[in-house]
Amino acid sequence: MSSFPPSATVINGASFRLGLAAAGYNPRLVDALLAQVLAGWRAAGVREKNVTIVRVPGSHELPVAVQLLADASRYDCLVALGVLIGGDTSHHQLVGTSVSHALQTVALATRVPVINGVIVADTAAQARARCTGRIARGAEFAAAALAMAALKRTLSR
Repeated sequence: MSSFPPSATVINGASFRLGLAAAGYNPRLVDALLAQVLAGWRAAGVREKNVTIVRVPGSHELPVAVQLLADASRYDCLVALGVLIGGDTSHHQLVGTSVSHALQTVALATRVPVINGVIVADTAAQARARCTGRIARGAEFAAAALAMAALKRTLSR
């Protein structure tokens, strides 16, 4: 993601139905993203009763959870949240690539927008900056979900 996100658009989300799947690994960081997403949705008027949150073990399980949510056919947009941090191998990059492709496949196959909120970082410091620090990725994911939900509603009429 760029350091220069698009300017925010005011969207009334009161009628939107949104789903979110969150990974269990790196819970402090994922929960920070989740809190930012929910705060953004609340600020846009999304009703708590119109939000479904499911938890999965790790980021690799996110596409299946998102597919199951999409199959329910009641969501305007879905968000997948996870945090992958590098170690001694490139496993985090492999999982990140796999998850990204799978989430895009779900979105295209189901025609339900899916926001890829999986942070892939080489270091814990990079992940913290994006989840709990100066880079508010969760707020960006919330805004993207609102924009795509609005687009889906507009083009589905």
